[in-house]
Amino acid sequence: MSADLAMWADRYEVIVLEGCDGVGKTTHAEALATGYGYRRVHADRTPEGADLFQRHRSILALPGRLVLDRSFVSELVYGPLLYGRARLTQAQTVELTGMVADRQGVLVHLTARPEQLRARLIARDGTAPTLDHLHKLAASYLVVLAELARHATVLKVANAEAA
Repeated sequence: MSADLAMWADRYEVIVLEGCDGVGKTTHAEALATGYGYRRVHADRTPEGADLFQRHRSILALPGRLVLDRSFVSELVYGPLLYGRARLTQAQTVELTGMVADRQGVLVHLTARPEQLRARLIARDGTAPTLDHLHKLAASYLVVLAELARHATVLKVANAEAA
């Protein structure tokens, strides 16, 4: 992990960490914040009725080096699978992705096998989604980030440490 972090810190002002629950986003974000001077912003699910687009625009407009521990990308994956829809339009998504790119940013897609994720979530939280659900989330992240790669740099990183 440390070699990736040093390379990312050398190249990117904004680092957006994305991937399924339990993949290691927070671990990476904390390491970037403490070791490389990034400001860590954790994005929980925005409540219904709140302006999700404006929230993420405001986060991406924060000054200095940022590491986002989840972002608008999660809405594009979890929203449709858990709630039947994403609350961001395609135009809003393109604008947010462009803001990342304009700030010398990168979308980092952390991956791990669903079996690893499930084991880690059970150890950490005492519960976990089914393997089928984790496979659907992982597949959705691949599709969403492939689309976003048209607008910003996307790095896919297998996180063996998520086991």
